[in-house]
Amino acid sequence: MNRTAHKIRSSAAAGGIALLLSVAGFGLAPAALADNAPRPLSLSLSAPAPTEIGLAGQPVEYTDTVTNTGADATGELAMRFLLDGGLGLPSNAASLEYRAEGGSWRPVPLHYADAVFSGTLPGTFTLAPGASRSVHLRIGLPMGTAHHGDSNGGTDALKVRTTVSRPAGGAAAVKDDHTIEVGAPTSALRGVPASMTAGGAPATFGAELSNATASDYKNLSHVLVTNTFATVEVRRSGGWVKLTPETTDGYAVFALGGKDSSVGAHTDTVTEVRLAYDRNAGGTKTTVSDCVLVDAGANPLSGNAFCNRQISITVKSPATSTPSATPSSTPSATASSTPSGAPSGTPSATPTATASGAGPDTAAQLAKTGGDDSSTMAVGAAALLLAGGAVVTAATRRRGSRR
Repeated sequence: MNRTAHKIRSSAAAGGIALLLSVAGFGLAPAALADNAPRPLSLSLSAPAPTEIGLAGQPVEYTDTVTNTGADATGELAMRFLLDGGLGLPSNAASLEYRAEGGSWRPVPLHYADAVFSGTLPGTFTLAPGASRSVHLRIGLPMGTAHHGDSNGGTDALKVRTTVSRPAGGAAAVKDDHTIEVGAPTSALRGVPASMTAGGAPATFGAELSNATASDYKNLSHVLVTNTFATVEVRRSGGWVKLTPETTDGYAVFALGGKDSSVGAHTDTVTEVRLAYDRNAGGTKTTVSDCVLVDAGANPLSGNAFCNRQISITVKSPATSTPSATPSSTPSATASSTPSGAPSGTPSATPTATASGAGPDTAAQLAKTGGDDSSTMAVGAAALLLAGGAVVTAATRRRGSRR
């Protein structure tokens, strides 16, 4: 009898506990479990990424703003990023930073896989109903570190996806997609002559440098490249300053604005250049071209290189003085004894084109040099120049096939 009574009392107690849990709202019914699940997030995201940045340039700032448009607090939130520039970008190409509370810039750690960079903003945040959180960011394509000396690919567009979700992941509560155009500095030589005289008067022309991008540039060198017989001067503060070249692979490399200079965003400059060749260069053909180099290493033609096509110059031999055909002491009667039907200009019978070296063979050779074809291979400036082809912002225009 006592054992039966104990079972009855135990069953009654269990039933009472179940009743209390049910009254208190802690029952195990499916409806109660659904009430305890996280409520869907109601967020808005403004992520106006820059419209453009410069390849191998400094990062460009922007601000992402997340707003809680719901009636409940959000709980912990995480902001994530995907950066896709296609197959032309190596693993050290991209940078993303955020501004910490003290004002310093700190990196968003990026993971590179399958030609895509992914990262999460360090830390989490919560938003009360109606509250917003602004995150100051800056994004760039440094293409490596300063003075690394590599020419390592490029792209003309960077796709950026920003998402906000709970830290555990899952579907994003809100996302924003932007495409950032990628540009690069450009340069041009204006007024380079087709021919010069060795040891003669110098030629003056303009070297233009344009940074149409939103990125500032550091460690940039605008260089003039020609043969080692050249003397190059630039006009500074009203006077001419002779430049000391660096040499590589038989080329003389002159830094027109100084090595590792800085150039601001949306900046155009023109440098007045004076070029001469010494007497040893006579009777040859040479080329002159200019490149914009960023983060060059020990080799003066390394780094991220943006080069123009080569311009051919015929360097003529110096003129030599020749004695007159008839000495001045010859009696005038001797000259008058020449029959009137004989050619009076025997010395001038030699065509002037022969002296200038601009005969048909020369014209054919000029047509074969400094071609207009452009290369999209991401190789070093020295290799591009040695190939003798036209070179145009190789890294920038190499669009990856991945999109």
